[in-house]
Amino acid sequence: MAPRGGREEASSGSEDEEEEAGFSRSYFLAKEKEPSSVKKRARAAAGKLSDLNLVDEQVLRASLAQIPPKHKEEVESLTRSYKDQYRNWLFELRCGFGLLMYGFGSKKQLLEDFASTTLTNFTVVVINGYLPAVNLKQVIATIAEMFWDQTKAKRRKRAGTRSQLSQQFPSQSTEGIISFLMRQTSDDVDDHVCLLIHNIDGPALRDTESQQCLAQISCCPQIRVVASIDHVNAPLLWDKKMVHKQFKWSWYHVPTFAPYKVEGVFYPLILASGGHAQTTKTALVVLQSLTPNAQSVFRVLAEYQLANEKEEGMPVSSLYTKCRERFLVSSQVTLNAHLTEFKDHDLVKTRKHSDGQDCLRIPLVSDALEKLLQELA
Repeated sequence: MAPRGGREEASSGSEDEEEEAGFSRSYFLAKEKEPSSVKKRARAAAGKLSDLNLVDEQVLRASLAQIPPKHKEEVESLTRSYKDQYRNWLFELRCGFGLLMYGFGSKKQLLEDFASTTLTNFTVVVINGYLPAVNLKQVIATIAEMFWDQTKAKRRKRAGTRSQLSQQFPSQSTEGIISFLMRQTSDDVDDHVCLLIHNIDGPALRDTESQQCLAQISCCPQIRVVASIDHVNAPLLWDKKMVHKQFKWSWYHVPTFAPYKVEGVFYPLILASGGHAQTTKTALVVLQSLTPNAQSVFRVLAEYQLANEKEEGMPVSSLYTKCRERFLVSSQVTLNAHLTEFKDHDLVKTRKHSDGQDCLRIPLVSDALEKLLQELA
């Protein structure tokens, strides 16, 4: 009797499964036959994110800035504990290692405090990797020029060698510049350069070519690298063992819990609408990170645009003439370097004038441009 009962139970179970399968097939067949108009009405009733009435981004950021910080005493105590490690960090740098800081919170203020208080014997060059674009070649060219000037100054002290190094830095290629940096050696600590990179995992630096270039720079005898990361997948940037060995990272977990006030400017808030105010704020942050001469060149272009709103833009030749009159640039090459920086950060657009000339225009409306110049001053 038991075996027969078992067969009955198995038969009953299979019938239930067939019934459920038949119900599922009927349900999906009915959905397929459902008129498209009904489906559209259902989707419309569900609503879309674009239907939300979003607040202006500047208003939202201002509201966020008014939120009082929490656990202030604990955060300050945590920061003091990091300052106690400055001597150890300096020792590791002098031993040839690179410092890589990770952890929740902005590490910009921490690294800049470390540089200003401890790296006093180093020449510090800062790269803001959180910017939308970074001209890496210009950075390494600047470092090379510094070493070139040091070499010229040292050799001028020796008799009969003054004329040998009077020319400008000879190489313009990235490979040539790195090759020159690799040959620089000195026992003098003051000759060392520290490359301070905020967000080495930033959007402008996370590609393979940029990472390989930075890795090669970190191998130069006179250069040390201090960097921070924030992206959760940042360690994958150095999945290749060779690149990882070149950096010789010494990892430090330094969560600061500080808000990403500067770094977050370039990332739109989800529940905010964009506008000219946000574009102006982004442009201001970029301009403040540039040299005073670059800011003055931008001001010349902006003032011309405000005074000649109906024109298609300012001819490059006119900009060069005005900047040369104000002693802002010494050559067309210098002006082109500033313009390249502006274009990399989308501060300036180039268009063809009706007479064929290349003209420059700042992609901001007049009100936004006037506000930008006021805040820049």
